[in-house]
Amino acid sequence: MRSDKLLTLALTAGLAVSATVSAASPAGARSAAATCRVEVNYVDAYDTEENNGDEIRINLAGYMYPSGNNYVAMNSGDTAYSGNFANPATTIGTTGSALFSLREVTPPAVGQGDELGSVTARGSTCATLATGQIAYVSKHIFGTGYWYYMSLVMTGL
Repeated sequence: MRSDKLLTLALTAGLAVSATVSAASPAGARSAAATCRVEVNYVDAYDTEENNGDEIRINLAGYMYPSGNNYVAMNSGDTAYSGNFANPATTIGTTGSALFSLREVTPPAVGQGDELGSVTARGSTCATLATGQIAYVSKHIFGTGYWYYMSLVMTGL
């Protein structure tokens, strides 16, 4: 009789362990992102301030993209991608943020230029992502004589 009780106990314990393992790790499950990579997706120029186009840079945490004395020339109807700006990107946590500022510069010494507007990637958006999941953060940027659309892509890490 004692062996029957041990066998029943062993079977019950085995079933309980199996159920816990399968419930704890379903196929395809991903963990919540602890941080996110944020980068420029693209910038569309709908209406540029200058007749021959604008000279555009992106300021991210005090660093100008593209670097040096470089800029991206944009006319109405143009699209510039991350690579055109030398890939501005950063990593934020679930409580941080990153400000991507669109700047219009004046050659030949381009410098910081004038801010046209900005897009902020927020940690609260990052907190909703699973590892590998992406979200887009975008904004129309309007001003006197110009209109841009800036899109960022956020990837859960």
